Amino acid sequence: MFEGRAPGARFSRRAFVSIAISLTLAAAAKAQTYPDRPVHILVGFAAGSGPDVLARAVAAQLGADLGQNFIVENHPGANGTIATAVVAQAAPDGYTLLYTSDSIAPTPFIYKHLPYDVFKDLSPIATVGVLDGLLMLVNPSSPAHNVKEFIDYAKKNAVFYGSPGIGNGLHLAAALFNKATGLHMEHVPFKGASEVSAALLGGDINVMFVTPPSVIGLVKSGQLRAIAFTGAKPFPALPDVPLMKDAVPDYPPVKGWGIFFAPAKTPPALIDKLNAAIRHALTVPAVVNVVQKSGYIPDNRSPAQVAEFFRAQVDGAQKAVQAAGIEPN
Repeated sequence: MFEGRAPGARFSRRAFVSIAISLTLAAAAKAQTYPDRPVHILVGFAAGSGPDVLARAVAAQLGADLGQNFIVENHPGANGTIATAVVAQAAPDGYTLLYTSDSIAPTPFIYKHLPYDVFKDLSPIATVGVLDGLLMLVNPSSPAHNVKEFIDYAKKNAVFYGSPGIGNGLHLAAALFNKATGLHMEHVPFKGASEVSAALLGGDINVMFVTPPSVIGLVKSGQLRAIAFTGAKPFPALPDVPLMKDAVPDYPPVKGWGIFFAPAKTPPALIDKLNAAIRHALTVPAVVNVVQKSGYIPDNRSPAQVAEFFRAQVDGAQKAVQAAGIEPN
């Protein structure tokens, strides 16, 4: 007896293929006309912060290249998770994007009830750059002029450090410093790095770790004192700042980076178009100047490479959270 596929099954498969091809063609056509209205880029940190500076530099170039406004909106607080949640729940049409720092990486391990999954609800688009390290800052009134003097002071006195929330990269940097030195500095969380800087300027905290962009002026003017840089080599704009590894060999290298994301299920054609546009922006001298002055090396990864890089960074952040002894809350 002949056992072939039923006509209905054959038709269903043909219909499915036809629909899939139609959707693919529609997505490609949509990518060609994208963007036809303003695009909103959410940044989970305050205006003037490192992520904000970089996002605005790239956004301005995207607007010039793609002929549409790319509007940066600041939604600071909760270690960037407020902005991330908005984007994760937005329509996957390319008109609501996220730019965030490495602070997103540890969030799955420090918040028990995140309203999103960093892998399932976000699509990586492009990296902007990788930062070699962070600055360790104190108030000029501090008796510590270097890391050794700071450690000696902190062993005898109560010391408070600030960061933009619990478990972000800057918090981890200080917590790992605690672990590597045997200190017991107390953490004071703030909404953004600018608030932490203000608290350090006012003497409300004793120390902070921070990405360089927002504090270079304060350091060069003498309003804040940089006593260490966590990178492998001196920070170009502040070449006289000592390297952390020379004072604390057990301190792990702490880097920074920035990535653009879209909501999950954003059509691959749109992701590819945005990736290409961002990579081009990172070749424009004005943008390169901002990125490099911020201490970052402009990046050039494909969407697949960005996704692979991001997953590796999240895995590394999990290990750092565990090493720092930070409990989920």
